[in-house]
Amino acid sequence: MKTKKQFKFFTIFQVEEEQEYLRRMHQKGWKFVGVSFLVIYNFVSCEPEDVVYQLDYNKEGIANKAEYVQMFKDCGWEYLMDFVGFSYFRKPASNMSGEEEIFSDDESRLAMVDRIYKGRMIPLLVLFFTIVLPQFIMQSLHGEYALAIVFLCILILYLTIFVGFMVKRKKYKDNM
Repeated sequence: MKTKKQFKFFTIFQVEEEQEYLRRMHQKGWKFVGVSFLVIYNFVSCEPEDVVYQLDYNKEGIANKAEYVQMFKDCGWEYLMDFVGFSYFRKPASNMSGEEEIFSDDESRLAMVDRIYKGRMIPLLVLFFTIVLPQFIMQSLHGEYALAIVFLCILILYLTIFVGFMVKRKKYKDNM
């Protein structure tokens, strides 16, 4: 059986893009089997098939794993793994009735986004305001422009993540 590894990076607000990436890979004959800490996606060769992948961020679900996984299994979703707080599921499109997702409406999608905000964005905000922003200011004031540029790049990355996340959250909230 052939295997494939691919480096791919998705931010925390790119859940749908990650799901689509996994679906496209399966359609090309590469079944997702796991992802490692260095965002290396692992695949094994398979017959090309249209399989829908869904991710959920739910620390409470992971805490009650057996019931959580069973709930999705009862709806035909195969549990794959957990990675950095996200649970991965898949289901062949042929077993679905229309466009089926693990979230039945925008309210449940917004609830997942809020869980991501509490579990991932708040710690990032704390790091941003306690380390990144003060370091950028200190390096700039002390004439350490090389380090200031490094912290400016990190600052821009953080701002991009925050803005992208808030845009995604607003989109779900507006659709309610």
